[in-house]
Amino acid sequence: MSDRLAGKVALITGGTAGIGEATVRRLSAEGAKVIFTGSRKEAADPICADTGATFVAHKVQDAAAWDELSARIRKDFGRLDIAFANAGTEKGDSSIEAITLENWNNILGVNLTGVMLTVQNAVRIMKDNPEGPVGSVIINSSMNALRAMGNYMAYSVTKSAVVALGKSAANYCGQAGYKIRVNSILPGVVETEMITSIVDSQPDPAAARAMYEGMSPLKRMAQVGEVAGLVAFLSSDEAAFISGGEYTIDGATTAGMSGV
Repeated sequence: MSDRLAGKVALITGGTAGIGEATVRRLSAEGAKVIFTGSRKEAADPICADTGATFVAHKVQDAAAWDELSARIRKDFGRLDIAFANAGTEKGDSSIEAITLENWNNILGVNLTGVMLTVQNAVRIMKDNPEGPVGSVIINSSMNALRAMGNYMAYSVTKSAVVALGKSAANYCGQAGYKIRVNSILPGVVETEMITSIVDSQPDPAAARAMYEGMSPLKRMAQVGEVAGLVAFLSSDEAAFISGGEYTIDGATTAGMSGV
């Protein structure tokens, strides 16, 4: 593994499992000092032991808690170079007809307000970096920003909205003279522990796996390490002129129609 992120400090939200955990491990392996958040300390402890990363129990939608987290980053690390707004939820989601207002508000709180607060606070810290305003912010959206699901309406809406949020923030930072880049990634189906548990719980696990794999023309699911690799690239100086972008990593799932 290269050391292209050596000397950089990274914040990753929702880092105790799946794409978040893989990214904690990848950025740490490439030399970054990583702070990651979540709500499950028992899941965070082995990640910290393996990587040397720092875990902070934190809810991204809690605006007041951001003051304490930002102050800790400033005090303990003195800078912030990378922020991966990864935390998200689909718990309680449903169709436009069935979703409750409570579940709608909870999903928007985590997936949209939480991302906004992550980007906002990251930019504020990056603006005060010793050498001036510089950094990279990456938002974890979804291919469902482009192809909305009927039965996961709130999730689809929020994943579309955060792409616009990222473009707005990128535009603002550039116009303000900040060397702070903001981009979004749009993963397809990723073989996380959650997906594996869903597959294994079905009456016919093989058929369930084939269904997920068949969504992509490449006939497989993405691996968490592949998504983490894209985040690592966008975090690095190799991507210094990339901002305001949206990057699908879905095996051509949203590229077009397969035909008849």
